[in-house]
Amino acid sequence: MKPGNKARFKWEPAALMVLLIAIGFWLVMNPSGNKAHPRSDALTSEIRIGDTRGLVEVTGDSPETQRFRLLTREGFESPDLTRKQFESIFGQSVAAQVADGRANWLFRLLNITSWVSLVWIAIGFGGQLMFSGRMFLQWLISERHKVSIITPAFWWFSLLGGICLFTYFVWRQDAVGVLGQSSGIVIYARNLRLIAKQRRREAEARESADTQAAIAAGTSQRSRAESLS
Repeated sequence: MKPGNKARFKWEPAALMVLLIAIGFWLVMNPSGNKAHPRSDALTSEIRIGDTRGLVEVTGDSPETQRFRLLTREGFESPDLTRKQFESIFGQSVAAQVADGRANWLFRLLNITSWVSLVWIAIGFGGQLMFSGRMFLQWLISERHKVSIITPAFWWFSLLGGICLFTYFVWRQDAVGVLGQSSGIVIYARNLRLIAKQRRREAEARESADTQAAIAAGTSQRSRAESLS
């Protein structure tokens, strides 16, 4: 490489990141083995009963014309139920949430039922953003120096992101997520502690060296003064 020439920025890792994100979203939106096929004009809400997951399908625009169906991922389809029949099984509150959720498209998208839950979603997204941002930051710094570098900011992003994700998984009651983040939080905090200790030792060493240099300089000056006298 000629002196003064800037190294070409590697676009391939960024393209791979975008590809993996696209694949991940496709897998989330199209889970394999899902045999539930709601009607095209129906409003759907996800449900879970025991180990079975599925959908509640609602058609019709008024309580008198609405029809409800239960569809499972294994392919089971219940008969059509009127709103009163559905309420007699699941209660009025559930029926209202399912049937009147057409306006709450954001709730359906995020799989939540209230604005309070949206705060938890924000915590989860924020934690994931910091958790992903740490790798992006480490990559940019390493590309700039052309050597793998892990800065203290990497561990701070990891710690804060891990705490947010741990809190989010606790709210979601996701044991796998809680287990994964709990060990990581300790490791991130420990690395920050080691960095702080190393900086303190280096500062003490510099201070000691400066003190010794000052003492040596004073001794040298006294020796010259005594020799002149």
